[in-house]
Amino acid sequence: MSITSAIVLYAVCWFMTFLVVIPIRLQTQGDVGKVVPGTQAGAPEHHYLKKKAWITTGVAAVIWGILVWIVSQGIIEVRDFDWMNRLPPISE
Repeated sequence: MSITSAIVLYAVCWFMTFLVVIPIRLQTQGDVGKVVPGTQAGAPEHHYLKKKAWITTGVAAVIWGILVWIVSQGIIEVRDFDWMNRLPPISE
């Protein structure tokens, strides 16, 4: 795996993890009872994004490490996703 592939894989892991972490412990204006006129009751009041970003960074690093290990060990290869048999045969 090249360095570019590793960085892209980490970015994908980070953003997917962030999308999972964002709604955890989210307090909306409707939950707090202070809805600002002109906004929806579902708008966030306390979002704790900085803390969630740090949590996401740690969790994504663990997931990324596991995925890099799986790819570097050859457990999953590009040929595993060649369902139409379009890759040339392996020359030995």
